[in-house]
Amino acid sequence: MDETSATEGDVAEDAANAETDDTSTGDDAPSPGNVTPFPGAFDHAAQLRMLEALLFAAAEPLDIDSIAARLPEGADVGALIEDLQSMYAERGVNLVRLANKWMFRTAEDLSFLMEREAVQQKKLSRAALETLAIIAYHQPVTRAEIEEIRGVSVSKGTIDVLMETGWVRLRGRRKTPGRPVTYGTTEEFLIHYGLESIGDLPGHEELKAAGLLEANLPADFDVPTPSSEGGDGDGDFSEEEPEEYGEALDQHLESAEEEKEETA
Repeated sequence: MDETSATEGDVAEDAANAETDDTSTGDDAPSPGNVTPFPGAFDHAAQLRMLEALLFAAAEPLDIDSIAARLPEGADVGALIEDLQSMYAERGVNLVRLANKWMFRTAEDLSFLMEREAVQQKKLSRAALETLAIIAYHQPVTRAEIEEIRGVSVSKGTIDVLMETGWVRLRGRRKTPGRPVTYGTTEEFLIHYGLESIGDLPGHEELKAAGLLEANLPADFDVPTPSSEGGDGDGDFSEEEPEEYGEALDQHLESAEEEKEETA
């Protein structure tokens, strides 16, 4: 064989080997650049670590669907949450469910450690607290209905303060003449007061035991039982018309301006 033939043979062999390498697409082949699959199978312990990392890094509480979307497909989210909650039961932070969402929160018995870091906040007036309680228990409720229950007028300023705290929101309009705006509580309200749902508000016996109700009450007195649907107070809309937030807010602000002009 001459030198030219030997060279051509070597080139052909190298080309064949290169083609074989390029067409090999076994399990070790890299994934496309736009796909980021989980690096491998995860056992329960690994999934537990992933859940812990998700909840720790989350800027806000996460619901079951949000958690499931971030864990490997087929992960038993309920079992993982239950195990993680048990792990943190005696720790300085606990895994708690508020407003049907999960979050880490400082253990209740250690809350005194946070007092120095707490921001001094202005206390709500008695009128604001009474109004907040009425909205929580009777939502969706109009301003006129709040005044009827309290027995005195309620200023727009009182409701504005509650809306600024993020605990009260506009719900819609009542299906009555004038279509008055209705109010309800928010998810922030549930989280602040440590409630899983609005249905967890204390009832008659609980309020009485806590000394918040007088011992001698009228025989027909009863504490309303708010609906637990929706978690943040989204109960029955059958008597109101849900609408765009902007339209309801405009009416709320217009009423506030009219009230200021009347008192000027």
